[in-house]
Amino acid sequence: MASGSSHDRATWVLALPFGLLCWPVLGWIGSATAAVAFLIGGLLLSPDLDTRSRPTGRWGPLQLLWWPYRRVLRHRSLLSHGPFIGTLGRLAYGGGLAMVLAWLLAPWGAPPPSDLLLHAHQLWRQHPSLVLLALTGLETSAWLHLIQDGDPVAKTPRLLRVLTRRSRRRRRRRRPSNQVGRR
Repeated sequence: MASGSSHDRATWVLALPFGLLCWPVLGWIGSATAAVAFLIGGLLLSPDLDTRSRPTGRWGPLQLLWWPYRRVLRHRSLLSHGPFIGTLGRLAYGGGLAMVLAWLLAPWGAPPPSDLLLHAHQLWRQHPSLVLLALTGLETSAWLHLIQDGDPVAKTPRLLRVLTRRSRRRRRRRRPSNQVGRR
């Protein structure tokens, strides 16, 4: 498993080459979008947000917002380190936080959640290629992280392990005692 500094160094070194690979898609705007998304994915939205890590610390005072995420998810679980589902989960969690904060701060002039959703929808309608390129950059940086950790297959989520253990215990209890040990 790579250290935090190894993850950071690889992210910084590979962001520009990744962006240049995207040059043929949308020119310099697409290249910049992909490179910046790669950096954001590796440095701020890393799979290691499920621990006290460098990416968590980079959020400064806002790292408190990631505390529930860390409490619910086990490190290297499918929901945090799983290909595609990990990035989707972090984006959904961040989006959900943005909606809740917008709702709470709306009385003080923040845009309401409906405005945020409208802006996201307009961005998708006007620039779908750039949005897809940004999502690709986020996911590619997550894959870099998983490959550096040496195991892109994540651990089973805690909730699924607990449920599986409970069902195994129930099956054992249901077995009649006269059949245990009979041949």
